[in-house]
Amino acid sequence: MSLPDLSYLKSRDSIEVMMVCLGNICRSPMAAAVLATRAREIESKEIVVTSSGTSSWHVGQGPNPPSKRVWERAGYSYSHIASQTTPERIERADLVLVMDSDNHANVLSIADPKHHQKVFHLRDFDLSDQAREVPDPYGQSDDAFESVLGMVERSIDGLLIALGVVDPSDTSR
Repeated sequence: MSLPDLSYLKSRDSIEVMMVCLGNICRSPMAAAVLATRAREIESKEIVVTSSGTSSWHVGQGPNPPSKRVWERAGYSYSHIASQTTPERIERADLVLVMDSDNHANVLSIADPKHHQKVFHLRDFDLSDQAREVPDPYGQSDDAFESVLGMVERSIDGLLIALGVVDPSDTSR
Protein backbone atom coordinates (compact mmCIF):
# COMPACT_ATOMS: atom_id res chain seq x y z
CA MET A 1 0.00 0.00 0.00
CA SER A 2 1.28 3.46 -0.81
CA LEU A 3 0.59 6.65 1.09
CA PRO A 4 -1.53 9.46 -0.36
CA ASP A 5 0.52 12.16 -2.08
CA LEU A 6 0.83 15.16 0.23
CA SER A 7 3.74 16.73 -1.62
CA TYR A 8 1.70 19.92 -2.02
CA LEU A 9 1.97 20.42 1.77
CA LYS A 10 5.66 19.60 2.20
CA SER A 11 6.95 23.09 1.40
CA ARG A 12 4.66 24.86 3.88
CA ASP A 13 6.03 25.97 7.24
CA SER A 14 2.64 25.51 8.90
CA ILE A 15 -0.39 23.34 8.16
CA GLU A 16 -3.76 22.77 9.81
CA VAL A 17 -5.05 19.21 10.10
CA MET A 18 -8.66 18.60 11.16
CA MET A 19 -9.71 15.20 12.47
CA VAL A 20 -13.40 14.32 11.97
CA CYS A 21 -15.70 11.67 13.41
CA LEU A 22 -19.43 11.55 14.18
CA GLY A 23 -19.78 13.01 17.68
CA ASN A 24 -16.30 14.47 18.22
CA ILE A 25 -15.89 12.84 21.64
CA CYS A 26 -14.05 9.53 20.97
CA ARG A 27 -12.11 8.93 17.75
CA SER A 28 -11.33 12.40 16.38
CA PRO A 29 -10.15 13.86 19.70
CA MET A 30 -8.03 10.73 20.25
CA ALA A 31 -6.46 11.19 16.80
CA ALA A 32 -5.99 14.90 17.53
CA ALA A 33 -4.31 14.06 20.84
CA VAL A 34 -1.86 11.70 19.15
CA LEU A 35 -1.03 14.10 16.30
CA ALA A 36 -0.82 17.19 18.55
CA THR A 37 1.54 15.41 20.94
CA ARG A 38 3.71 14.07 18.12
CA ALA A 39 3.67 17.49 16.37
CA ARG A 40 5.22 19.14 19.42
CA GLU A 41 8.33 17.01 18.77
CA ILE A 42 8.67 18.22 15.16
CA GLU A 43 10.81 21.28 14.54
CA SER A 44 10.63 21.45 10.74
CA LYS A 45 6.91 22.24 10.44
CA GLU A 46 4.17 23.66 12.63
CA ILE A 47 1.18 21.31 12.61
CA VAL A 48 -1.98 22.88 14.01
CA VAL A 49 -4.45 20.17 15.01
CA THR A 50 -8.20 20.57 15.37
CA SER A 51 -11.09 18.13 15.49
CA SER A 52 -14.82 18.19 14.89
CA GLY A 53 -17.88 16.01 14.51
CA THR A 54 -20.33 15.73 11.67
CA SER A 55 -23.22 15.73 14.16
CA SER A 56 -24.07 18.33 16.79
CA TRP A 57 -24.99 15.80 19.48
CA HIS A 58 -22.05 16.52 21.79
CA VAL A 59 -21.12 20.13 20.96
CA GLY A 60 -19.67 21.80 24.05
CA GLN A 61 -18.88 18.53 25.84
CA GLY A 62 -15.48 17.19 26.76
CA PRO A 63 -14.06 13.94 25.41
CA ASN A 64 -15.64 10.59 26.19
CA PRO A 65 -13.95 9.49 29.48
CA PRO A 66 -12.66 6.11 28.23
CA SER A 67 -11.17 7.75 25.13
CA LYS A 68 -9.34 10.38 27.15
CA ARG A 69 -8.24 7.83 29.75
CA VAL A 70 -6.72 5.60 27.04
CA TRP A 71 -4.89 8.40 25.21
CA GLU A 72 -3.56 9.88 28.45
CA ARG A 73 -2.43 6.47 29.71
CA ALA A 74 -0.44 6.17 26.46
CA GLY A 75 1.27 9.51 27.16
CA TYR A 76 -0.71 11.85 24.90
CA SER A 77 -2.15 15.16 26.04
CA TYR A 78 -4.81 17.28 24.39
CA SER A 79 -7.41 19.73 25.64
CA HIS A 80 -10.74 19.10 23.92
CA ILE A 81 -14.27 20.49 23.72
CA ALA A 82 -16.52 18.92 21.06
CA SER A 83 -17.49 21.06 18.08
CA GLN A 84 -19.21 20.56 14.75
CA THR A 85 -17.70 20.35 11.28
CA THR A 86 -18.64 23.32 9.10
CA PRO A 87 -17.89 24.27 5.49
CA GLU A 88 -15.75 27.15 6.80
CA ARG A 89 -13.63 24.85 8.95
CA ILE A 90 -13.12 22.48 6.02
CA GLU A 91 -12.03 25.41 3.87
CA ARG A 92 -9.56 26.62 6.53
CA ALA A 93 -7.95 23.20 7.07
CA ASP A 94 -5.15 22.05 4.81
CA LEU A 95 -6.01 18.41 5.43
CA VAL A 96 -9.23 16.81 6.69
CA LEU A 97 -8.91 13.28 8.04
CA VAL A 98 -12.12 11.32 8.65
CA MET A 99 -12.59 8.16 10.67
CA ASP A 100 -15.06 6.27 8.48
CA SER A 101 -17.00 6.26 5.21
CA ASP A 102 -20.07 7.92 6.73
CA ASN A 103 -17.88 10.78 8.00
CA HIS A 104 -16.30 11.02 4.55
CA ALA A 105 -19.68 11.28 2.81
CA ASN A 106 -20.93 13.82 5.37
CA VAL A 107 -17.85 16.02 4.99
CA LEU A 108 -18.01 15.92 1.19
CA SER A 109 -21.71 16.79 1.31
CA ILE A 110 -21.05 20.10 3.08
CA ALA A 111 -17.65 20.99 1.59
CA ASP A 112 -17.21 23.12 -1.48
CA PRO A 113 -16.16 20.65 -4.23
CA LYS A 114 -12.82 22.47 -4.63
CA HIS A 115 -11.90 21.21 -1.14
CA HIS A 116 -12.75 17.54 -1.73
CA GLN A 117 -9.16 16.68 -2.67
CA LYS A 118 -7.93 17.41 0.87
CA VAL A 119 -10.34 14.96 2.54
CA PHE A 120 -8.90 11.52 3.33
CA HIS A 121 -9.67 8.61 5.60
CA LEU A 122 -7.16 8.68 8.48
CA ARG A 123 -6.39 5.03 7.81
CA ASP A 124 -5.31 5.84 4.25
CA PHE A 125 -2.04 6.53 6.08
CA ASP A 126 -1.92 3.19 7.95
CA LEU A 127 0.80 1.23 6.14
CA SER A 128 0.14 -1.96 8.08
CA ASP A 129 -3.50 -2.51 7.10
CA GLN A 130 -5.76 -2.13 4.07
CA ALA A 131 -8.83 -1.27 6.19
CA ARG A 132 -10.07 2.30 5.83
CA GLU A 133 -12.41 2.51 8.81
CA VAL A 134 -11.60 3.49 12.38
CA PRO A 135 -14.48 1.77 14.21
CA ASP A 136 -16.47 3.78 16.74
CA PRO A 137 -15.66 2.48 20.24
CA TYR A 138 -18.40 4.53 21.93
CA GLY A 139 -20.06 2.53 24.72
CA GLN A 140 -17.49 -0.28 24.55
CA SER A 141 -14.73 -1.40 26.91
CA ASP A 142 -11.31 0.20 27.24
CA ASP A 143 -10.00 -2.66 25.07
CA ALA A 144 -11.96 -1.26 22.11
CA PHE A 145 -10.45 2.19 22.73
CA GLU A 146 -6.96 0.63 22.97
CA SER A 147 -7.53 -1.03 19.60
CA VAL A 148 -8.60 2.28 18.09
CA LEU A 149 -5.53 3.96 19.59
CA GLY A 150 -3.28 1.44 17.83
CA MET A 151 -4.96 2.20 14.49
CA VAL A 152 -4.62 5.93 15.12
CA GLU A 153 -0.94 5.69 16.09
CA ARG A 154 -0.04 3.67 12.97
CA SER A 155 -1.98 6.13 10.80
CA ILE A 156 -0.29 9.16 12.37
CA ASP A 157 3.09 7.50 11.73
CA GLY A 158 2.17 7.20 8.04
CA LEU A 159 0.80 10.75 7.93
CA LEU A 160 4.05 12.18 9.32
CA ILE A 161 6.01 10.19 6.73
CA ALA A 162 3.71 11.47 3.95
CA LEU A 163 4.23 15.04 5.18
CA GLY A 164 8.00 14.50 5.03
CA VAL A 165 8.56 15.43 8.68
CA VAL A 166 9.81 12.04 9.91
CA ASP A 167 12.10 9.48 8.36
CA PRO A 168 10.20 6.33 7.32
CA SER A 169 12.67 4.23 9.32
CA ASP A 170 12.03 6.21 12.51
CA THR A 171 8.39 6.17 13.58
CA SER A 172 9.11 5.49 17.24
CA ARG A 173 7.08 7.44 19.74
